[in-house]
Amino acid sequence: MSLRSVVKKNSGQDVHLCHACNDCDIEARDEMDIPLSSLVQLILLNDEEALQCRTLWSDSVLEASRGVCKRGLDIHAVLIALREESIRKAGDDSPSSPPFPRRGRESPLPSGEG
Repeated sequence: MSLRSVVKKNSGQDVHLCHACNDCDIEARDEMDIPLSSLVQLILLNDEEALQCRTLWSDSVLEASRGVCKRGLDIHAVLIALREESIRKAGDDSPSSPPFPRRGRESPLPSGEG
């Protein structure tokens, strides 16, 4: 199943509505490796990088994604659907363990620090 189909099935959102206007691009954050507009294009291209990028797992990006699309595409719901698919593909039912380490407060300090 294509990423577009997975997103549509799990979120009800059709990323084909995207007109690549880039209006969904929010201010860059340290935990972003690709902008939201590029993430949507990766979905349309069925590129698995969409499931592995840091942008997908950033909680601040997830919150900032609410209502950013002027065409009515719910980017927040798209991100949730991608997270669920990434977890499913990794064979892990725990949303607290993304398939790669997160940056930021979740990272433990090296021993001897803190």
